[in-house]
Amino acid sequence: MKNLLRACVLITLAFATAVAQQPANQFEIIPIRNNVYMLAGDGANIALSVGPDGVLMVDTGTLANSDRLVAAVQQLQQKVATNGLQAWNFAAETRSNLPRMISPPAPPKPIRYIINTSLDPDHTGGNEKLSQAGATITGGNVAGNISDASQGASIISHENVLLRMTTAQAPFRSLPTDTYHMESMKLSHFFNGEGILIWHQPSAHTDGDSLVYFRGSDVIVAGDLFRVDSYPVIDVERGGNIQGVISGLNRILDMSIAEFRTEGGTMVIPGHGRLCDSADVAYYRDMVTIIRDRVQDMIKKGMSLQQIKAAKPTKDYDPRYGKTTGAWTTDMFIEAVYQSLIPKK
Repeated sequence: MKNLLRACVLITLAFATAVAQQPANQFEIIPIRNNVYMLAGDGANIALSVGPDGVLMVDTGTLANSDRLVAAVQQLQQKVATNGLQAWNFAAETRSNLPRMISPPAPPKPIRYIINTSLDPDHTGGNEKLSQAGATITGGNVAGNISDASQGASIISHENVLLRMTTAQAPFRSLPTDTYHMESMKLSHFFNGEGILIWHQPSAHTDGDSLVYFRGSDVIVAGDLFRVDSYPVIDVERGGNIQGVISGLNRILDMSIAEFRTEGGTMVIPGHGRLCDSADVAYYRDMVTIIRDRVQDMIKKGMSLQQIKAAKPTKDYDPRYGKTTGAWTTDMFIEAVYQSLIPKK
């Protein structure tokens, strides 16, 4: 028995030492479906499409992690190029398998597109470095080089993201280079074998939120409109509103098809937290809607913000989503809901 206990202690110490020696802010690469991956680590989640047409990224994490992110993307590019790129025959720039079958695989194409789901620093902080690590590939009767590495990868967002980042005097190279102002935007061509659709969700987390839908892989990237580690962050000063958050969650559910009883099927990458499906989104939507209705009822009864906070309308959900410290606390969430619902003068 003593030897068994000693062995257990040694194994525990060895495991703790190994964990302690792991590099900080290490990204976990999670394959989802087809050519779509999720990178999870310190900060916001990042989505990647990696294949023969190059790399498309959704969000770029924080500035502090940008060098590590570049290395993680390059690692994934090399892995895909080595293990399976020669088998593709349906991407936009892959016309035949024959050349790849009789010769070594060509070097992987660079990062070509970056899509920002919002203007938050943990979603746009790596824009400059990731863009400069990529290239804009053009063709046809275009002046200059076909591959203009000096321009870097295209950065796409809703125009409100560009306007607010410009007002905040963000570095020029981190600003979006392509924007849309209507309800949605489609990438002009198939990328790595599938269509990619970008939806604007007005007045939700902010007024510039985008949902990104990989149609072939059936994966939705939600950004901070949906996160599983806290109550939704509603940036009222930047156009956020609780009603828009609920509408956005309902849109995700409308776009999703479950494999069986709301489980599986369409996969959803939240802004923060684990990979989800429509069951997770539905639970989160119900929670947000219930809290919205409670606060709305208290406002109708004439209760002040302080009285509403004291009544704890989130009490039954606080063990899972509540926080008393940090960048987004439960009190801040209640205040944002209150500000969203009170009549505007």
